[in-house]
Amino acid sequence: MSKTVSDIIADTLVSAGARRVYGIVGDTINHFTDAVRRSDLDWVHVRHEEVGALAAGGESYMTGELSVCAGTTGPGSLHFVNGIFESHRNGAPVVLIASNIARAEEGLGFPQEVDQKKIYEQCSVFCEKISHPDQARRIVAKAAQAALTLHGVAVVIVNGDMFREISSDDLPWAVHRPAPVIRPSEAEIEALAAMIAGAERITIYAGIGARGAAAQIRALSERLAAPVAHTTRAKEFIEPDMPNNVGMTGILGNRAGMQAVGDCDLLLCLGSDFAYTQFYPGKARIVQVDIEPTRLGRRMPVDLGLVGDVGDTIDALLPRLAPREHGKHLNRALKGYAEDLKGYLESAEEPDPSLIHPQHLTEMLDRLAAQDAIFTADGGSPMVWLLRHLSANGERRFLTSLLHGTMANAYPQALGIQNAYPDRQVIAMCGDGGMTMLMGDLLTLVQEKLPVKLLIFNNASLGFVEMEQRVEGMLDAFTELHNPDFGAMARAIGMQGARVETADDLETAMHEWLAAPGPALLDVKVNRMELVMPPKIEPSQIASTALFGVKAVLNGRADEVVSLMRDNFLR
Repeated sequence: MSKTVSDIIADTLVSAGARRVYGIVGDTINHFTDAVRRSDLDWVHVRHEEVGALAAGGESYMTGELSVCAGTTGPGSLHFVNGIFESHRNGAPVVLIASNIARAEEGLGFPQEVDQKKIYEQCSVFCEKISHPDQARRIVAKAAQAALTLHGVAVVIVNGDMFREISSDDLPWAVHRPAPVIRPSEAEIEALAAMIAGAERITIYAGIGARGAAAQIRALSERLAAPVAHTTRAKEFIEPDMPNNVGMTGILGNRAGMQAVGDCDLLLCLGSDFAYTQFYPGKARIVQVDIEPTRLGRRMPVDLGLVGDVGDTIDALLPRLAPREHGKHLNRALKGYAEDLKGYLESAEEPDPSLIHPQHLTEMLDRLAAQDAIFTADGGSPMVWLLRHLSANGERRFLTSLLHGTMANAYPQALGIQNAYPDRQVIAMCGDGGMTMLMGDLLTLVQEKLPVKLLIFNNASLGFVEMEQRVEGMLDAFTELHNPDFGAMARAIGMQGARVETADDLETAMHEWLAAPGPALLDVKVNRMELVMPPKIEPSQIASTALFGVKAVLNGRADEVVSLMRDNFLR
């Protein structure tokens, strides 16, 4: 039986495992949305397409399954761009149906005409146009297969008039999901074992590419008596049940993780593509294992680059390794990590009930949230507080914007995650800047009855940028935000909302917020004079911050200098 291109696209997406389409209806996709209405797909009507792309990416990142976005020609499809970049860089399998004007008008400067391929081929694993109705099922199946197997966004471009066309192709094009065992050759495994045998201070550095291999990493760590440091994105599966875990490196990391990486003589980078060269060891030999060959050696020169799945590679390697006793390298790292954790707890103590420090707020959230809660955090300081003060237990999940570094990702991603996990607690840690950037889709949470819990770290500023300016020795400029009472605003649109300004009122409000049956927002006024302290403070940073202090005093802002010193250096 012949079908329209619209029906074929919807059928193929359903067969590939998609359950939802995020978007805003409109002229060039009306026939497609009608096909969605008649299919097993649910349409999630967002108020801004960027939110739709972030929500789809959040859903797919957590489930590993396909989600879909669809946009009208020109502005409709273009509004997806930032969310598509974010989702693609997270490795989320999303398909974007990007429509265009009618074929008869292409190339003539018709209103809203956009060359979608030039735009989206830089943030996708697949980007093709359906040029003939008989291509529809084949191209959509290949797009879905690319998104699922190459872990990224796939884009299908469709002219508005093409959706109505009839296809006569009846071949059973389908999506394949291979599961190969990929590991280095025997000679390469032997070379790796020889390098390990010749090293004294070995550190394992695990990234998101080691997801699913936590048990093997633990076995390798115990065999080698090696500390395990990890990237930010590996937090949720490396922290739990990993006795030799010593935390993270990098500007968002902790001292023990940074020292374990910096002091080793052999660094085993397992599924890690950490971008910041200055945090790699200066003299150690480096081995990198990654499933993607093009990533080998692109961040730091490596002595041995191996293509393989991390778990399969370790399984092949372990029989060749002799067990080692705990030594100074591991013991020092473990002792340092215990001190780092103690420091985080001490920084979260609230000495002044008239203030709320963000660390205190996050530690309380960690204590009160469900054991299987899923957390998202906006880029900037909420992301730091999540990484440092929320505990991973093997059930909790975490998603932040670490590769794209966007604002306003937290609650849109939580929207999609809540759709996928309706019975789990989903909590978005929002900055006030991020919240106000895409605030309109709070209405989507109400309309879709999604019980997302939104926690606003309200410091009335673009706090992370303000910190960067001050550490550079500049007076902060253009970072102040004039915010509404977010709690009152939430109540006005139909969700539970509350505002807290003092530490004494926080716990009761947080209990009520988490217990709310539907979407709920808690607006918390947090201390503005809060620096995100790096694992190691350089003399240049102290000098630059002192320079800010001098400039602030000369400009009549001495009270801010006092607050900055009290809250960050004298606590």
